[in-house]
Amino acid sequence: MSMEYKEDDFLLLSGIQHFSFCRRQWALIHIEQQWQENLRTIEGEILHEKAHDNSIKEKRGDLIISRGMAIFSRSLGLTGTCDIVELYKDPKGVNIFGMEGTYKPVPVEYKRGKPKEDDSDVLQLCAQAMCLEEMLLCDIPEAFLFYGETKRRLKVMLNDELRDRVKVIVKEMHELYDRRYTPKVKLSKSCKACSLTDICIPRLCKNLSVESYIKKNLLEVDE
Repeated sequence: MSMEYKEDDFLLLSGIQHFSFCRRQWALIHIEQQWQENLRTIEGEILHEKAHDNSIKEKRGDLIISRGMAIFSRSLGLTGTCDIVELYKDPKGVNIFGMEGTYKPVPVEYKRGKPKEDDSDVLQLCAQAMCLEEMLLCDIPEAFLFYGETKRRLKVMLNDELRDRVKVIVKEMHELYDRRYTPKVKLSKSCKACSLTDICIPRLCKNLSVESYIKKNLLEVDE
């Protein structure tokens, strides 16, 4: 029997992107509750505000566009919001509360920039689909990423390998969160693009531990 998390133990699904980018960044935001805005985060928030505006209703023939849909998974212990879920009328689809007929759900995640070199966006999107599958009792074989800079969609095939990676990452997130553990710095080129670089202070943390820093300064005072 698979484990199910209680609602109080749910983690934010959006944290998957932070976690896959940098485990320390994730811990600073989701465990230590630290955050710092920069141009990238502000632009991203503006893009998501429009995508999450559930006051906007769209229907295009047999397609219904749902914005800002709340999602969760008890098996993953995650909760979050889908930017957009496109519901395609399909006789082999599933029932959606308050709608006539059956539909095939397809999540679409909006991102401000362009496709990344890493898989952080893809993993977050896959987790959204896994939550929807659990909630709606359906299969979602593919989903899309929309990038604001390129104004293009990227189709993502949600294969077993990708799903297994999501499960491994989420399990590690829960383990670190339960321990309230913030990983140590691992310097990389990604540090320059991180919105928390002034809080994390990666070079200081890498070169000198807090204990060493205190001892060094105490010795200077004694001299």
